[in-house]
Amino acid sequence: MPPQPTNLFLLQDLDDPGKTRSVADSDLRALRSVADWIRTFVAKPHKDLGRAGPVCPFVPGACERKTLWIAPERIANQSVADIVDLVNGYKRLLLRAQPVEGEDTSYKAIIVVFTDLSADRAKEYMNDAQIADLKRLSYVEDGVVLGEFHEMNAGSAIRNRSFQPFKSPVPFLLMRHAVISDWMFFLDNEDWLGFWARRFGESAVRTLAEELRRTNWRRLESGAVQIGA
Repeated sequence: MPPQPTNLFLLQDLDDPGKTRSVADSDLRALRSVADWIRTFVAKPHKDLGRAGPVCPFVPGACERKTLWIAPERIANQSVADIVDLVNGYKRLLLRAQPVEGEDTSYKAIIVVFTDLSADRAKEYMNDAQIADLKRLSYVEDGVVLGEFHEMNAGSAIRNRSFQPFKSPVPFLLMRHAVISDWMFFLDNEDWLGFWARRFGESAVRTLAEELRRTNWRRLESGAVQIGA
């Protein structure tokens, strides 16, 4: 059965027994663990982040707008193809959810929590070529970014390579709309930087020009300043 809107919960819903009575206890514990991690880590500043503001600047706004949803799924016995179908179903929910236009669309996100999956299996699944294709097509065709979080994710922050903000207590997949500031994540990947440039067109050129002006690009040749550092 494809994902249904009734399987989506706001973070605050997890503390309301009336809204979670249909969720198994083990699934609810996993959801609450992720929700607590988001509230206490992702939505807060961190001294090792390398910039001011919360670890994810969009999370506080998404919570305020009630456009950050979380959903439980058990996938340990499913194939990668099954997971691709599952994620595509949630992606359709994200694209249909209000608002569907305007700046507030950038605050919409769905977190699909894999409640029965170990971190090592999560890494195995997320490194599969079918998942890589899913990420690429989701971005190119639908403008949706997919990102995986689990205890074995060694991905680092843009401004501090020793800070690893993607190590969540329970494996999950985050999906959100692409935003123009994503160039920072794609700068070292020619393919993804090209996807970004084609999606945002002239606005992409202006954004990079503004960044070059801010960082005084004339000093780059000497290596004194690095964009996105």
